[in-house]
Amino acid sequence: MSNEFRMPDIGEGLTEAEIIKWFVMVGDTVEVDQILVEIETAKTVVEIPSPFAGTITSINVDEGETIEVGSVLFVIGGDTTETETGQNPKPTSAVPASQSATPAPAADGRHLRAMPIVRKIATERGIDLSTVSGSGPNGAITRADVELAAGSRPDHELTPMTRVRKTIAHHMAESWRTIPHVTVQAEVRAENLMAARSHRGDTSYPIETLVAEAVLPLLKRYPEFNASIRHESILQNSHYNLGFAIDTDAGLMVVVVKDADKLSLKQLTREFERLARAAMDRTISPEEVTGQTFTISNIGALGGGHGTPIIPLGTSSIMSIGKATQQPVVVDGELAVGLVAPIDLSYDHRLIDGSLGQRFLTDLVESLESSLS
Repeated sequence: MSNEFRMPDIGEGLTEAEIIKWFVMVGDTVEVDQILVEIETAKTVVEIPSPFAGTITSINVDEGETIEVGSVLFVIGGDTTETETGQNPKPTSAVPASQSATPAPAADGRHLRAMPIVRKIATERGIDLSTVSGSGPNGAITRADVELAAGSRPDHELTPMTRVRKTIAHHMAESWRTIPHVTVQAEVRAENLMAARSHRGDTSYPIETLVAEAVLPLLKRYPEFNASIRHESILQNSHYNLGFAIDTDAGLMVVVVKDADKLSLKQLTREFERLARAAMDRTISPEEVTGQTFTISNIGALGGGHGTPIIPLGTSSIMSIGKATQQPVVVDGELAVGLVAPIDLSYDHRLIDGSLGQRFLTDLVESLESSLS
């Protein structure tokens, strides 16, 4: 008896995934719930456990290659035992492991280890891999080995996008193509905001959650900023799910604090910090990176100033705050030195008129300058 395992949709609108690492080979005997393969989706890295016990008879997708949802990933044969449900198991979050090269048969019968992209480059350059000495782990043939064998290095290099970068590129292009963006800018006196980071009891608060505290009442006052366009209708959200942009090694990721308006500042901070850590080590779940209704980006953490943030798909607005710096300010008619931070608000002009966008931004500046004191 043979059992096919088809690539499941793990709940984030998945259409395809990339194989990162196989932990088994054809002929291996596996147990129920044994981790067989690690995949990368658009936003997370997950491990796929086996729903059956038996022997691996077929592995249909190589490391570095892509599989569509519903396609057969592997086959387990022999005297198999199913899980209780008999269904594909739920993948679990995982920290990404380094890719390993897959053996490729050589003309002389030897097995050469080379990633699919390396084999592709070798084919394009007319290089016989059996003539190349591998300098990678366990003798794996690397791209550098192929380039060296070709006798020269190219003036440029074409590198495939990662799964995360492909998703970011698609979402940004689709947002820019379909949403008429308007970005308004302001500057906020940031003395109170900076002081609030460390002068509220025994907790140190990040800028992101302090800004969130000022934003949440405004989303209720101006519901258009917690809504979105759906075809020719307005979808008004009843939940206030705040997205926070996080800079990770894999690229920009937006983590989502659900029902943020129901949390105290301390609770909001703890949840934000937990999600940020999970995003950075790629253990975050699909549910934790979807569903935002408004997004906050602290580009000041990277030294940024003014910008033109792109609205995430499915929302109507996004704001960014830049680095606070000392600048000349006028106080009671006198020139002084103040701490000033730039703020940018991008909104969907189909839903939000210029006057409404300016009122939201003006009230946000006032809130940040006064209510946090």
